[in-house]
Amino acid sequence: MSAANNIEIERKFLVLTPPELPDEGISIRQGYLSTDAVTTRVRTGNKQAWLTIKGPTKGLSRAEFEYEIPHTDASDMLKQFCPQHIEKTRYLIPFQDHTWEVDFFSGQHQGLIIAEIELNSEDEAFAKPDWLGEEVSNDYRYRNSYLAKATWPFE
Repeated sequence: MSAANNIEIERKFLVLTPPELPDEGISIRQGYLSTDAVTTRVRTGNKQAWLTIKGPTKGLSRAEFEYEIPHTDASDMLKQFCPQHIEKTRYLIPFQDHTWEVDFFSGQHQGLIIAEIELNSEDEAFAKPDWLGEEVSNDYRYRNSYLAKATWPFE
């Protein structure tokens, strides 16, 4: 997330072949309290949890506000309010001047691997690792909020 004005600028790519991974990843479970113009997400990751509010996407950017919350509260919210959710393991992969977040989905999305990079501006140059495939930044089907409701692979 860009430090200026709580703006997230992100690009997403499918992964052709998995890169070499660090020994440990972050087990993530997340669900959505709302997915209208403003998206409200509850996420647990290992022993931490967050409530995130994201505004509408404009280009590759959108407003994002994220707050750490008690893990037990997040778990209860996921159980009570988010019957549809996603599960994934995230690995942080440094590559040149950036860190890629590579998500290996499980459950109903087993086999889906998406890499994300957060940028400081929409036109920021970055090096692409050779394990990246098609860019899906503007394909709504690869938004986590959509995946929580959808079965993959898409028909």
